[in-house]
Amino acid sequence: MKTMQQLLDTLPQQGKVGWVGLRPARRAEMIPVNEVLANTGSGLQGDRYKGRTGDRQVTLIQAEHLPVIAACVGLPVVTPGQLRRNILVSGINLLALKNRTIAVAGAVLEVTGLCHPCSRMEEVLGSGGYNAMRGHGGVTARVIEGGVITVGGPVVAVVG
Repeated sequence: MKTMQQLLDTLPQQGKVGWVGLRPARRAEMIPVNEVLANTGSGLQGDRYKGRTGDRQVTLIQAEHLPVIAACVGLPVVTPGQLRRNILVSGINLLALKNRTIAVAGAVLEVTGLCHPCSRMEEVLGSGGYNAMRGHGGVTARVIEGGVITVGGPVVAVVG
């Protein structure tokens, strides 16, 4: 029988980047891009968080959670741009990557924590939007090795 640590360390799945978006300014529309340069220590080129230090240089959200959020607020669809996350990932459980290092296409990120919703989700998604996002808001990360992140690129846990 495997130990709890062995179970936590078992992540053979490979995810995929499904969408990339940049926030050029506070409250500005997200700009979808096919690729973006992730810079060590400063985040994504062209994103409003670029140049800030800290643990929230990049935000990622699980594609599989978007239909759940939409269902919780009674919308037919919810887009990653509405949720103001930088990278949409499918095929790998982002929450299982918390406090881990991941390769996202050509960059390496450290997943630093959960990305909790803000009150703006009430404006964007309607009444109950904040609560619909709880537990589905994705994760935050910081860039530890710069590189280009592309739509369609792989997302894998870095072992070792």
